[in-house]
Amino acid sequence: MNAEQVVKKILAEANAKAEKIVHDAKAKAAEQMSQLENEMTDFDAETGRLAEAAAEDKLQRMLANARMANAKQTLAAKGAILDEVFEKANAAVNKLPDDQYLSLMTTLLKKAVETGDEEVIVGKNESRINERFITQMNRQLNSGFKRNLRLGSRRADITGGFILSRGKVQINASTDVLIESLRERMEIELSQELFA
Repeated sequence: MNAEQVVKKILAEANAKAEKIVHDAKAKAAEQMSQLENEMTDFDAETGRLAEAAAEDKLQRMLANARMANAKQTLAAKGAILDEVFEKANAAVNKLPDDQYLSLMTTLLKKAVETGDEEVIVGKNESRINERFITQMNRQLNSGFKRNLRLGSRRADITGGFILSRGKVQINASTDVLIESLRERMEIELSQELFA
């Protein structure tokens, strides 16, 4: 073999090796590109899933906050309605005709009297519980009582009814307290009836 043939053979082998290296490099690059595309697809899918989860979480928090705000507003509105109902009930008691109002006050006073020697304190605008009413009440008390009820000279800040006072002991039978007591007993039942 002459030198030219040896050079050709070496060049052919070098060329074959170069082509194989290029072919292998292209195959490896294609494989890496395919793997990168798969990883990018997985990354995109995971990013999308995380974004959806974050959006859903944010939506759930927004909905929870909206529900809480709505519940607070609803509760406040229900409270305002109940306030109005019991205010109207108090006004209705105080606007009863004189005979009905005084009959109610007679019943309350008879239950509240302990000795018959108490002071009856009325509200600033009370005109129906007067000296005449107190005199009638003293007559109606059983013989076990002193029959010495007296109308107090001072006036209380109450809408209607009275406060029975003896020394440091006071029994508040004002319509304000009676309606509030009624509210405490009936509020749950009334809420269920009104807002069910």
